[in-house]
Amino acid sequence: MSGAEAKTPLIRFENVSYSYGDGPDAAPALDGVNLEIHAGEFIAVLGHNGCGKSTLAKLCNAVLTPSQGTVTVGGLSTADENSLLEIRRTVGMVFQNPDNQIVAAVVEEDVAFALENLGVKPEEIRERVDRALEAVNMSEYKLHAPHRLSGGQKQRISIAGILAMRPACIVLDEPTAMLDPRGRREVMETVHALNRETGMTVILITHHMNEAQAADRVLVMNRGKILLDDTPRRVFAEYDLLEKHALSVPQTVQLTHYAGLAPALDVRECAQTLYKWLMGEQPC
Repeated sequence: MSGAEAKTPLIRFENVSYSYGDGPDAAPALDGVNLEIHAGEFIAVLGHNGCGKSTLAKLCNAVLTPSQGTVTVGGLSTADENSLLEIRRTVGMVFQNPDNQIVAAVVEEDVAFALENLGVKPEEIRERVDRALEAVNMSEYKLHAPHRLSGGQKQRISIAGILAMRPACIVLDEPTAMLDPRGRREVMETVHALNRETGMTVILITHHMNEAQAADRVLVMNRGKILLDDTPRRVFAEYDLLEKHALSVPQTVQLTHYAGLAPALDVRECAQTLYKWLMGEQPC
């Protein structure tokens, strides 16, 4: 693979705007966004409700198509109806309410549902379902009824259904919003493992700042525009800008900021940073 090919983005937004209304007074949900997402990245998208996060997510696999500008996936335009099947095979979507995505009475049947509709051969379906359930640590539940599972388990089944399609990218639109802390932890561990172990591109839409700490990149959105796009450390270092837009930061970042120190992205780093500061080893 040449250097030029290696750098070709998996998903590209070029001057993309989207409005939910048709009238001249309709405010754009997305406003002139330019963005490149490369294979293997883990990207967290943050911002208030109504900032354009979910619109961005739905544009990634042609659930929505731009009012202006272009979105391409693997070089294919999402506005081209002939490319929709390939685009949706490339980019899978998981939404916040797993109950809305579960369609079968048995876990393994639910994971197989989309494959059956695509006419995949039965023996290949069996292999894909088993691999997908194994990837989300749900193999032992394959004969269970989905409605008897916890919220976190249901969401992992939803993820397995997408994984069985073997997409290059998975977009998760606030997948932990309806889950308790244990369920959130289960889902986030699953998603990070997929990115780390298989190289799958992950786009995580979230309002939980702490879920963005381990991402490769963080996009902060505000009023349909990208306010910040950088590593978590550099984004959270923009404390005053985030505060100006009423956006919170992880507690570890807040604590080190109050001490006048560089942002700490997790509890261990925060403890080490504060210890060095208290011992006089790190200047304020």
